[in-house]
Amino acid sequence: MSDSSEACKAKACAIQDCLQSSGYNEAKCSTYIDDLYKCCREFYEQNGPDAKSVCCPKFKLLQLKLKQRSLNQMDATLIEHRKG
Repeated sequence: MSDSSEACKAKACAIQDCLQSSGYNEAKCSTYIDDLYKCCREFYEQNGPDAKSVCCPKFKLLQLKLKQRSLNQMDATLIEHRKG
């Protein structure tokens, strides 16, 4: 991670690949999202809460997301539209 602005880029790209292959069903990509959040947590631990990466949520938002996920509150669920 020599360029901190792109820290965790591989993890973020893995999420995009998963979303595309799953029809943008975020629930099917939660492992990849967890991996990104773990990477971002390590990034902030190494660089401080004011560090910046285009691939990571801001520090306080990351803390909230980690707390929500620890309570099994996932980011989103897929809303299926039914044809009438």
